[in-house]
Amino acid sequence: MSSVAIQHQRILSGMRPSGKLHLGHYHGVLKNWVQLQHEYECFFCAVDWHALTTHYDDPSIIEPSIWDMVIDWLAAGVNPGNSTIFIQSKVPEHAELHLLLSMITPLGWLERQPTYKEQQEKLKEKDLSTYGFLGYPLLQAADILIYKSGQVPVGADQVPHIELAREIARRFNHLYGKEPGFEEKAEVAIKKLGKKNGKLYSSLRKRYQEEGDDEALATARALLEGHASISLGDKERLYGYLEGGGKVILPEPQAMLTPVSKMPGLDGQKMSKSYGNTITLREEPESVEKKIRTMPTDPARVRRNDPGNPDNCPVWEFHKIYSNEEVQSWAREGCTTAGIGCIECKQPVIDCVIKEQKVFRDNAQEYVENPELVRNIVNEGSEHARDVARETMDDVRQAMGLSYR
Repeated sequence: MSSVAIQHQRILSGMRPSGKLHLGHYHGVLKNWVQLQHEYECFFCAVDWHALTTHYDDPSIIEPSIWDMVIDWLAAGVNPGNSTIFIQSKVPEHAELHLLLSMITPLGWLERQPTYKEQQEKLKEKDLSTYGFLGYPLLQAADILIYKSGQVPVGADQVPHIELAREIARRFNHLYGKEPGFEEKAEVAIKKLGKKNGKLYSSLRKRYQEEGDDEALATARALLEGHASISLGDKERLYGYLEGGGKVILPEPQAMLTPVSKMPGLDGQKMSKSYGNTITLREEPESVEKKIRTMPTDPARVRRNDPGNPDNCPVWEFHKIYSNEEVQSWAREGCTTAGIGCIECKQPVIDCVIKEQKVFRDNAQEYVENPELVRNIVNEGSEHARDVARETMDDVRQAMGLSYR
């Protein structure tokens, strides 16, 4: 992959503001974010423009949902000291890059995206015959590329969108990466590596370009990644020169497959607001208890003394997430032998979910009581994100002949 050095790689991930977050969001996304922020430079974005692609006729839900969502992020452990939290529309450079990329993106690339027809089928009640909806993956590509994100955490269904971002970056670099005097600038950059490393780089480049030696390519990339004395611009030139192309202006991102969320809804289906089967992240204990107590169980257990099969019970899926091995063994044996009733089986799950949510509610309290603090976090994050985005747009405009200096 042509990219900036590993130590400069960033992660970009976002969520659409469409209401209060639930436990499916936490176990499917937020837990992963909390871990990633200690390993990468992370940008976490509330993608309000993306919300408009399907809620353009009623945007009133977007603003309140953003503040609720950001509070949930903070309550779950996303730390503004370790990551950049921002709102997409507060960084208008996203829109500019989206526009410029639309000039080079073939229409067929957008029409072939599997989610395009799938979402139209699922949301038949909405008129989605708009460019905004068709161009959703292109805006997503701009979101990613403007931060030169090396990794993008996504589920398997979003991998085609990341591949589209890679294709667009590759096309952009092919069209605009050949800056005037590129080869001469690359040769000057090689000298900056030092005599020994410069000679090694040239040797590895020759082996890759003449013999197709992938090991030589990987070694040369590692050489550049570990070299701190040359500028990022020179590194990008040398990455491109290595592969026989031009300067890498927009590095190609990689999909980072996130762990599949095993958090089911209350009815055993995927947890989703549209199914009405959710537990929100900061739900009141009384509501949580009532919802879990009334969860359906194995239909074979009609009476208390009927044995059941945990694998046919939605509550068992909650046990696999929240209960330790001892409690799981107790629940499985009690169910299969009718040694315990369903209400008794549910109680450990109720206790664990309420305990987990108390942490979220406690963490959120400071932000709920002081909304200005949340706005400050978002404003500071948006300013930082915009500084990074401006740097990329300077490169893009210059490459496209739009800098007018």
